Amino acid sequence: MNIFDELKARGLIFQTTDEDALRKALTEGMVSYYVGYDPTADSLHLGNLVQILTMRRLQLAGHKPYALVGGATGLIGDPSFKDSERALQTKDTVTQWSGKIRAQLERFLDFENGENKAEMTNNYNWFEKLTFIDFLRDVGKHFTVNYMISKDSVKSRMETGISYTEFAYQIMQGYDFYELNQLHNVTLQLGGSDQWGNMTAGTELLRRKADKQGHVITIPLITDSTGKKFGKSEGNAVWLDAAKTSPYEMYQFWLNVDDADAVKMLKIFTFLSLEEIAEIEKEFDAARHERLAQKVLAREVVTLVHGKDAYEQAVKTSEILFGGGDLRQLDAKSILTGLKAAPQYQVSADENLALVELLISSGIVNSKRQAREDITNGAIYINGERVQDLEYALSDTDKIEGQLTVIRRGKKKNFILTY
Repeated sequence: MNIFDELKARGLIFQTTDEDALRKALTEGMVSYYVGYDPTADSLHLGNLVQILTMRRLQLAGHKPYALVGGATGLIGDPSFKDSERALQTKDTVTQWSGKIRAQLERFLDFENGENKAEMTNNYNWFEKLTFIDFLRDVGKHFTVNYMISKDSVKSRMETGISYTEFAYQIMQGYDFYELNQLHNVTLQLGGSDQWGNMTAGTELLRRKADKQGHVITIPLITDSTGKKFGKSEGNAVWLDAAKTSPYEMYQFWLNVDDADAVKMLKIFTFLSLEEIAEIEKEFDAARHERLAQKVLAREVVTLVHGKDAYEQAVKTSEILFGGGDLRQLDAKSILTGLKAAPQYQVSADENLALVELLISSGIVNSKRQAREDITNGAIYINGERVQDLEYALSDTDKIEGQLTVIRRGKKKNFILTY
């Protein structure tokens, strides 16, 4: 199967320009292609990962990727399907974020080996040299206002208002394609389905200004079975930066993917072959309760993003937190991350550490009678170990890294004492 048809089979193609010409180009020789990433945050997220992995698939098929960090366009802000204008960031902030994004991209693409090794570029390199007059004369003259306002990204903002700054964004993105073609013979651009208008502005400029044909592939917006944008967890993006979304949290995210979405996500987010995924699907459908597809997803993606050691630590953390193991095998950071929703109670230096008293003062139980009853009945656990001694008092050995103690009441209610 050629790479174009594989991308289709994995559900990674939403729109293209001339499909026959594009398939032919990808079949007959090495194609140089690019994806642009505006530094609108200090990390990329799962939505970006879809594009990154598509870049990697094309590179593995012998084509040459250019990762474009939008040091210039990031100063402007893409209006595509945004209800209001983005807050403009300072140049220093955009520069800092650009560096972080570059470092993340380098984890997924091969920048070292072969004729098709990946290259990184920044559109600030050509926009900083371009005067406003030159931009209007050499670029702006190739776009009519009628053409620009016909784009969905602009039309959606006509009633609420759009600044000239954002209105001109599509020309800037189009100019990126032109510059990359002139510098590196780039003939294909990949991007999200919401970028179609901006991306075809590039093919239009390439045709008008250089009399060349450019190609575009848009990747569908990834949604779950309910139509919700995929990669959102309680309103927050699932980030690729471990400091923003820990490997454990990412592991749990994939482990909790809905059954209806699991096989689809295997095709999109992993490098397992379609044949391997078909076999997993058969086994998964035969025993959904075992959640095989989700477990494979979690293993493949966490390992890909954070490495094998981080994946294994996430598995260990999950098994201990939810399997009733000894929490002292974990560090304090892993516990706080895994039990981030658990109530916390600050223990003062002079506080009575008798278990009965702590259960009351921390609000775990309402009365001394209830505390004694729970302890006697075996419902109280200290760091995963059952305690039934009514005279038990917490000591330094109960403090994980001297920072916290986890008290569990029953099977699932966890409380964290911090010191």
